Formats: sequence, structure tokens, C-alpha cells
Amino acid sequence: MDFAVLPDSPAASAVTEPLTRGPGVQVIRHASGRPWIVGRWADRELTLVSAGARRLAVLGRSTVDRNRTARALADARTMGQLDDLARSLPGCFHLTVSFDGWTRAQGSVSTARQIFFTDVRGVTVAADGPRRLAELAHPGADRTPSVDPELLALRLLTPSPPWPLSLRPVWSKVSALGVGHRLELGPDGSARTVRWWRPPEPEASPEEAAERIRAALLACVATRAGSTLSADLSGGLDSTSLCFLADAVGADFVTHHWKPADRANDDTDWARRAAGHLPSARHHFAATQDSPTWYEGAHVDAGQEEGPLPWARNRAHMARLLASVAADGSGCHLLGVGGDELFGVLPTALWSLVRRHPLGSLSTIHRFRVLNRWSLASTVRGLADSASYAAWLRGTADRLTDPAPGPADALLTWGWEPRLPPWTTPDAVDAVRGLLRNAAEQEQPRAHHRDRAQHQTLDIVVQTGSGVRQLDAALGDSGVACEAPYLDDLVVEAALSVRVEDRLVSGDFKPMLRRAVRGIVPDEILARRSKGEFSAEAFQGMRRNRANLLDLCEDLRLSHLGLVDPDALRTALLSPKPQSRQLVPYENTLACESWLRSVAEPAPGAASLAGETS
Repeated sequence: MDFAVLPDSPAASAVTEPLTRGPGVQVIRHASGRPWIVGRWADRELTLVSAGARRLAVLGRSTVDRNRTARALADARTMGQLDDLARSLPGCFHLTVSFDGWTRAQGSVSTARQIFFTDVRGVTVAADGPRRLAELAHPGADRTPSVDPELLALRLLTPSPPWPLSLRPVWSKVSALGVGHRLELGPDGSARTVRWWRPPEPEASPEEAAERIRAALLACVATRAGSTLSADLSGGLDSTSLCFLADAVGADFVTHHWKPADRANDDTDWARRAAGHLPSARHHFAATQDSPTWYEGAHVDAGQEEGPLPWARNRAHMARLLASVAADGSGCHLLGVGGDELFGVLPTALWSLVRRHPLGSLSTIHRFRVLNRWSLASTVRGLADSASYAAWLRGTADRLTDPAPGPADALLTWGWEPRLPPWTTPDAVDAVRGLLRNAAEQEQPRAHHRDRAQHQTLDIVVQTGSGVRQLDAALGDSGVACEAPYLDDLVVEAALSVRVEDRLVSGDFKPMLRRAVRGIVPDEILARRSKGEFSAEAFQGMRRNRANLLDLCEDLRLSHLGLVDPDALRTALLSPKPQSRQLVPYENTLACESWLRSVAEPAPGAASLAGETS
């Protein structure tokens, strides 16, 4: 599916023609007769509801009550009065409304569905992806879009750029909607962004929160159950729960399990136990030697256009998996990502807990400090820190090239401490530092929520949603959509309502998810206390693919743009790494390089950060 959204404006006719080129393009019109939605989608991916001249379209996977939606559309006096309707829909989708000359467009809170927009000759055009908008916005006769090298440099950060910079597309002249915002296009072609959603206060009782989560998961999985679907059955709690939820809503589904490389990883044992409780599903267990390795294909076409793929290391593995489930008739594959983000425990939960229960939190803080081997000094320093989000963002600019925090450091700040890898050029370091400082000082961004645990949970959900969105686009040729029900709005909102103390139950792993799915997932499966670990896959992938990765350094596109020193990268690739976390900095660099080679290779004479030509 790909589409653009146009305002109900006479001026929009000038930008419509390029969007309607090519086979299979469909057009849905405003009541005025002007084009509203232009693109390609399957019939099952669109639900259109009308109430007089007003129209509402849901693009994606959702269950829409047409009568209720039509009433809400007819009764609304403003577009803002449709917020409750948008918040109530299960699934993952884009929503757009044609309303009395105005147009509304939005994606999902997690950005698994995102809206991008740009100005084309005074008319704002929105779309579900940035590449086509970049082409429209480019003033050149050939409409060749350009990549912003500074924003590409930002993508080298490990583990990821901090919010709000993480939302910025690498394409010049294209913007992305903020989290919880909608885009409103006026009759004159102008645009404004409006916040329609905020994270809830974490105040629900355990019983209330569990019931909300359970109802949301069942409703969201059911939106994918109309035809054969497939699901990961890793053996972990998140993906395994989705399999039992699919079974509970009567889905016809296939499960897939890759056996881990490390014999000490007991995921396969637990996956087989779960499969025994799911006799109506078809189960596939693939041996390690039959699966692609991590980093395989990092030197070839990345196959997607939005930007560097966050999970590029695993792209070949996912392509093989989707080909396998497609052969079984699946058109939708459920991923368990999002479960760790929503139901696991982030270190910042302790920062939040000590502010809710100053004395009652001390034993929990001590337990976590001992378990994670944090130093007493870093723990006390982190708990006492009261810096604003803007101040933290400004501080990250000063620490970009510092050594990464170690295992003894308690990370209780607003986010993971981002670092640039040692092969980043000084010009690229200066560019990223400037972006961070400008964002902190000029934009003065506020956190998603005043509570650090709430902010960081939502921030990681958004990063994961972006990864799912880009993975789905990269593997679109498989005919199987990648979907992550944990990232659906209803589930995210329900999970964020959990009190911090109820996330930190001693001896219980993901207590709120366990409580929510109890009775759907057998007690035997919920009793698991171990968790799989995949450093073996990382080391194996690096070892087997090192030669191809070294070949990249011979003609590094990132070097052409002045972002990476190829000799420093080559030296690092040849250096031993005793810990798997030391391999993480390679991932974003290889993703950026692969992407540049596939869709955004600098044209001859393109300017680099240093002001030179390649």
C-alpha cells in the first residue's frame, strides 16, 4: 500500500498529475470532486465511510463499525470531536477525513503507520512515505530528490537518535508528524499540526490495567484474523502470547520458529511446549543451518526507500521467513516486538518509583542495583538527577564521542546515552552535535511525559514502530505484511496506564502481560522464567560476513558524503570484540551504507559535509 493525501483545494490540481502516473493508481475524491486520496491499496486495506459530504477513510488493518462511524462523522462540529472515534478503533492504520473543506490525516501513535508531508508550490501534500514527497518537492526538472547528509549522519548514532530528531526523514524538504499529532490541511492548501493524543497517567489498578490490555490485545489481533496469518513462535512470552491470542480469536494461522545457534538458549524447548497447546495451527521449526546469518546481504540492495533500515542486520533472515509463510498462504505475519518495550522494566522505572514512594522504593532499588551490578555512585547520581529533557538533550551533544556507558552505570536519565562510532569523521560529529544543540536550544522540546519511565517507554515504542514500518516496506515484495499488535494504539494506551510499582513485582517477569493473558496462555507456558540470548547469532554473522563488510570499505558511499572514515571502519571490523554489545555500533553504519547503495547514491559532484565533491 502507498498513497498520498491532498487538500480539498483548487490549488491542489497542479500537483495531482504526477501522483496519478503508473499502473494501478486509484483515486478517492472529496465531495467537491477534487482528488483526496491517490495511490495503490488492496480492497481489504480500505474502509470508506460517508455522512453527507463528509468522508472518513481507514487505510490498514482495523475493524470499523460503519453505522457508529457515520453517526460520529455527521454529528461532529469540529474535526477534533472525531478524536474519541480515532482512539477507539482497534488495529494499526492510517486515518484521513474530508470534513467541510478541511482534511485530516494521521498515522498510529507508535509510528508503525506514519504521515509525512511537504510543501509543493504552496500546497501541502501528505503521504505514507517520504520518497515520493521528496520528488514532488524538488525544484529540478528531473525531480531528483536529495538526501540531507547531516540527517544521515544522525542515523549513525548508537543505539538511535534521540527524540524528536529520531522522527526527521533523511530526505530534504520532507517532514514527519510528531507523536500523537494529526495533520490538518486547509482549503487554501496550508497545513497545521494538532496534538490529538497524549499518554495516559500511569494510575490504573492492576486489575483494571490487565483487563484493558487483555481486551485491547484480543481486539487488535482479531483485526488480522480475516484470512490466513502467520506468527513468530520464538518461545518467548511476547510472541508466544500472540499465537495463543490468534488461536483465541479463531484465526487460521501458521507459526514459525528459528532454532537459536546457542545450545544454552532454551527457546526451542518452550516453543515446542507451546505448539503442543495449539493443535489447530500449523507449526514450522527451521534449523539454524537453514537460516541466513546476521549481517548477510548488508552489502547489497536494501530494497526500501524511506531511509536506512533499523534492523538491516536481520533483513535476509526475515526475507527467508516471509517467503516460507507465504508458501503456506499467509498474507500477514505477526511479530512479537513491542512486548519488551511495553511490559519489560526500564532502569528509569526506579527514577519514577522513588518519586512516587520515596521510602517504600528503597528495597526495590537495592535489589535492582545488586542484580545489575550498578555502582552505588551512579545509582544515587541517577536517582537524584532532575535535569529537564532539553537539558539532557543538550548534554548528549557534549558526550557524543565519550566512551559508552558500561554495565556498572545506572542509566536513569531521559534516554539511552547515544554515541557516535569511532569511524565517524570530525565533520559528521560536528554536524550531529549541531543538530542536537539546535534542537535543545531553539526547539526546547518537552518530553512525551513528565515521568521519565512513561517518556522512555513511549520513545522506545516509537523507535520500534518505525522499525516495523520500514521492515514492512523493505520486504513488501514478499506479499506478506509485517504487523506488530503490541504497537497498536489501543494496546499502547492500555499498557501505559500501568502503575510503575506494578511493573516491578519481585520475582515476576512482565507481570502485567502475564496477568492480562492468563487463561488464554496456559499456566505451563506462563511459568517460564528464563529468556533467550542471541549473542551467538551476532558473532556468527560477523564472522561469516566479515569479508563482504570489508569490501564495502573499498568504495564507501558514506565516505563520499564525508561521514565515515573507511580506514577507521576497516580497522574496527578487523579488531576482536569480546562482547556482543561492542558489535552494536556497526549496525546503523551498515544500514546507512546499504541504503545509500540502493536508493540514494550520491550523484557525481554531490557536496559532502566538508564542502568537497565526491
